[in-house]
Order: sequence, then C-alpha cells, then structure tokens
Amino acid sequence: MRVVLLGTASGGGFPQWNCACALCAAACDGKLPSRTQESVAVTGNARDWWLLNASPDIRTQLTATAALRPGPGPRDSPLRGVLLTDAEPHHVAGLTVLREATGLKVYAPRPVLAALTPARAVLDHYAPWDWSDSLAEGGFVLAGGLVVTAHPMGAKPPTYVLPSPPDERWVTAYRIEDLATGGALVYAPRVAAWTDTLDDLLTAADCAVLDGTFFTADEMGTTARVGARRRSMGHLPVSGHRGSLTALARHPGVRRIYTHLNNTNPLLDPRSAARAQVSAAGVEVLMDGAEFVV
Repeated sequence: MRVVLLGTASGGGFPQWNCACALCAAACDGKLPSRTQESVAVTGNARDWWLLNASPDIRTQLTATAALRPGPGPRDSPLRGVLLTDAEPHHVAGLTVLREATGLKVYAPRPVLAALTPARAVLDHYAPWDWSDSLAEGGFVLAGGLVVTAHPMGAKPPTYVLPSPPDERWVTAYRIEDLATGGALVYAPRVAAWTDTLDDLLTAADCAVLDGTFFTADEMGTTARVGARRRSMGHLPVSGHRGSLTALARHPGVRRIYTHLNNTNPLLDPRSAARAQVSAAGVEVLMDGAEFVV
C-alpha cells in the first residue's frame, strides 16, 4: 500500500492567514516551511487512489502529486473516492472541488452523512456519487485491494451542527489493510482521548498516522491567546503524562507519524525542543508530499 501525506496542517493551514504568532510569522518570512490542510491518499495497486479526508487545499495537493494527476484521457482520473473521518469543514470542503468527478464513492459515518445533506444535494447536481455508511458491519473493500474498517472515536460534532444527543460516531478512525501484503495502516487525525480501541488498532498495525494537533493542552491559550471556549477542540495533546506520546510508547514496533499540526504547535519547527522530544521517542513529523509504503 502506497501512502501520500497530501497535507499535514490542521484547519487553516500553516501559516494561518489571520495569525501573527511566532511560528506563523516565521513561516511568512520563509524561515519555516508552509503546510496545507490535512489529507492523505492511499492505493493498493498504484492505479486506484482513495482520499482520506478532502481538504480545501485538495486541488493544489492533487496537482502536486504526480500519481494523482489526470490521464491518459482528457478527463481520466485515478481518484476513486473519499473516506471521511468527521464533518469538520477542513476535512470535507474539498468535496466541492471534486464536484465534476463522476462515480466517486464517499464513505462516512451516518451523522456525518446527515450533516452533509445540503452539500450532497448540491454535489449530486454535478455528478451523482455513491454515499455509504463507513461504519457498516463487516467493513468494506476498496478498488485496488484495500479492506477498511471504521471505528468510532469521539462524540464532538462540528460547530455548525445544532446541539444533538451525544453520538460517538461523529469522529472515526480507519484501519486500512492491503489484502495482497497484509500491511495495515491506522489513520486517526482526530483523537479526543486515548482509548483501548486505539491500543488494539495499533497492536495490529504496521503504521499509524495520528492526531498531533497540539503539543500541550493549553497551547491555544498561551500561544494564540484564544479563550477557553475555543481551547476545547477535541484533540488529545502530544505531551504530558496522559498525552499521546506516552501512549505511543506502548507500540514501539509500529511506524508512528503525527499529522494535523495546528499553527501554534512547536513541532512545526524542526529545531524545537518539542521536535527533539518526539524524535527521540521514535515518532515522526513529516512534510506535505511525503510518500511511503506500508
């Protein structure tokens, strides 16, 4: 299975257009590399490609990736569909960019499909797509020889959704296995709390691409001076006794990669103490466009 990290930043990208924190200023000055909003592409046969989330930057990401460019016919595309982990705008807005693609399959949990009802009505006027429940019993098989199971990860709906009863299906993680080789990838860019489910998934995986949004729990308040309401973002911090880095120490045999980095996260700076700590623990922070095989 080939994996391409199309984008590695959280919502707003890096630098964020309305932020003057030290990290964003350094990126604007060319001292740190910019990053687009988080999305991944996977394939089991190098012909049929699937997106994991569709960021607003998807056009730039697709055209920058040679394997995802159109051809040989004038409208041929290797893109077969999209797997959504949630309904956050920076994970679904790219669907509108793909609106002229025919025959795409979109997998998402039912609450996400319901939240996207207005957008689905618009998109179906361009080219009808197949919208399927990613949490259907038994998982599903993708063209190219990949088998997928989705796992509920959190009950936090996006801000634009009206209050509703708690539902753990709002956020999901995916386990994607290559049927030919047995290689397995866990993809979980939103993790509110470390669970037994995540431990089980990593125990049976070769690689995990995980939520690295914030390095510390109070990062939004101390770095960007954002109020308490905005600090409650539904992301487990990397550091701390109960942070994800401590949990990942239980899985040294798995290739572990942080993604979805917020513009306030010191992991964005390769020279930072935070990056040194994560690297010493054997966990990677890769750039947009990084490609590897699982």
